[in-house]
Amino acid sequence: MERIKCTIHYDGTWFSGYQIQPNGRTVQEELETALTKIHKGRVVKVVASGRTDAGVHAKGQVIHFDSDLHIQKENWKKALNTLLPDDILIDEVSIMNIPFHARFDVKEKEYRYFVLNTKAQDVFRRHFAYHVPYDLDIASMQQACEFVKGKHDFTSFCASHSGVKGDKVRTIYAASCEKEQGLITITFKGNGFLYNMVRILVGTLLEVGEGERKPSDLPSIIQAANRETAGKTAPPQGLFLWKVSYD
Repeated sequence: MERIKCTIHYDGTWFSGYQIQPNGRTVQEELETALTKIHKGRVVKVVASGRTDAGVHAKGQVIHFDSDLHIQKENWKKALNTLLPDDILIDEVSIMNIPFHARFDVKEKEYRYFVLNTKAQDVFRRHFAYHVPYDLDIASMQQACEFVKGKHDFTSFCASHSGVKGDKVRTIYAASCEKEQGLITITFKGNGFLYNMVRILVGTLLEVGEGERKPSDLPSIIQAANRETAGKTAPPQGLFLWKVSYD
């Protein structure tokens, strides 16, 4: 039996999220359907680094599955991409010779959120960036990012209906906000993220950019440990799971 690690891309626009659900199309179901065909009807379960919500994309999601077929990695990639729909792509395949778990061995995740900050919407980017047509103060948003870095209880930035139990302390290693040619990229790197945490952080940063909040408000929002003190939840289409690191 071999453990196969894959890095995958997907366009989340027409998915109800990553994880299998009773109703709705999911990334996990498409992957497991393809693997079941390769294994001639034998069900193969896939484990991912984490879940993504409906409309959220991935450029660097990582999965693993176990197989006794002993297929070369190049052929795994070819076979899966032949069977998968056009909005999922297997980018890299590794056959793991050491114990590996796509979820439990994660050391760092990177998320990027894209905001199209132009007066007119771009029809070709509407599924991959959140359109904000008014001016934003990027310098203030970057100042606010500085307060997000470090080890904090991020309860204020966790969806109130998340059902997350226990510790909500996470460490953010890097947070930044940059604008180039009308496209704002907001990046977070950390050891883990709570449900809707990135989208609530982005929504709060956008309120700073609009002048509704000051960058110096962030510490008190974090300290409050209360979802009502943070900003709105930014919509899903601008969010990408960009990279998952294990070393």
